[in-house]
Order: sequence, then C-alpha cells, then structure tokens
Amino acid sequence: MTVAGTASLSSPLAVGAGAGAAIAATTAGAADAPATPAAAPGLIGYECFSADEAAFVETMVNVMCPADQFTPNGVDCGLAIFIDRQLSGAYGKGAGRYMSGPWQQGKPQLGLQLPLTPEQFFKAGVEAANRQAIKKFGKAFDQLAPADADAFLAAIADGKVVDEETPLGSWFNELMYPLFTQACYADPLYGGNNNKVFWKMLGYPGLPATHTLDMVNYRGKPFPGAKDPKSILDFS
Repeated sequence: MTVAGTASLSSPLAVGAGAGAAIAATTAGAADAPATPAAAPGLIGYECFSADEAAFVETMVNVMCPADQFTPNGVDCGLAIFIDRQLSGAYGKGAGRYMSGPWQQGKPQLGLQLPLTPEQFFKAGVEAANRQAIKKFGKAFDQLAPADADAFLAAIADGKVVDEETPLGSWFNELMYPLFTQACYADPLYGGNNNKVFWKMLGYPGLPATHTLDMVNYRGKPFPGAKDPKSILDFS
C-alpha cells in the first residue's frame, strides 16, 4: 500500500490510489466510476495556518490522498481544514498536557517528550521541513513535483531527513500522520471526510452507533445503510 500511488509510506490507514485499489474487489463497479465530488465544506478558511503552512499542508494532503476514481484530492476531501481546526483548538493549544517541565529525555515507550504544544510543534516542523526541502531541491515543499514531494515525505517518515532544530521523523509520524488519518475518517462535523467520502469507500454506516442487530442480520452481506452513512450533522 502506498501514500501517493508510487511512494513507500506504508500504513494500513493510508488512503488514495493504493487504498482504493485494495478495496476495488469488494466495490462493485467502483473502478469504472469517477470519484464522487466532495460536498462543499461546512468550514471555510484557516484559523491556525499561515500562508506558507497552508501551502505545505495542502500539498501534503494532496500527495497523500491524490484524486482518483475513489476519492477527490485531499484538499477537496477537507483534510487540510480538519488539521487546521484541530491545531487551532484545545488539542493544538496543549489542553490536558503537562507543560511545566523539567524536560528530560524519556524512554521511547513514553512517547514524544517536548516542551511544545501540538500547534507549536506543527509550526516548527513545517519550517524545518521547508528548510530541508530547500537544501535538497532548491525550493519549498509546496513547489515540488508530486513525485518529489511524496519521496520527501517518505524520507522524513523513515528518519532520512534530519534537521538540527526539530525531530522531523517524530513530527511526521507522531503528529502529522495521525492528524491525516483522523481527518480522513472523522465525522464530517469536524471539517474532514467531506460528503462522508471515506466512510462510503469503506462501507461504514456512521451514526447511530447501534448496529448490534445489523451485525447479526447482515454478517457477510452488504449493509444497505452503508450507501448513505449518517454523521452527527444529520442528527443536529
């Protein structure tokens, strides 16, 4: 499975051409049908991103979720909006995190130990990634060809791109990639998964979360409700 059709960022949660191909056998006629256009996003404009950060994230989500017969591109799916809203909200500000120090090197199983909120870590990482992209390619990340951008992200994830100020491998693997996957599969209320495109691709019926009897009656069979999944917005 690939992130952008040809690159090597392997994960069971990666989406786009690679993930689409993996489910093609179970999606009747999907290979011959164009991607369903994403509905107009309910959330518009960025609250956290600067212009450079917006350009970086939009390029990143389009590389990791390219338009194909299963989904529109990442921006049209709302992935950049979701990431922006998460970083501009309580999560991004470090709500519930211990932020008083002292800061010491922790064991790997303790997770990332940084005196930064997720929003601060995001901004430092984008700056560092662009710095390294300029060193390698002579241009910022958002100006790279898709294949180069894809390979660059894969190199960051593999720890092959090193920045003296920011741990880019941890930045991508522990912050950006989790936010990307959450953007794909979260309820559209939060800005991503426009038109429930990823739920439809997977056959997930959404809400209400009361499918015990359905699991019995439809085990091994297509579930009719998966064609029209329900989000929180449908019950508001």
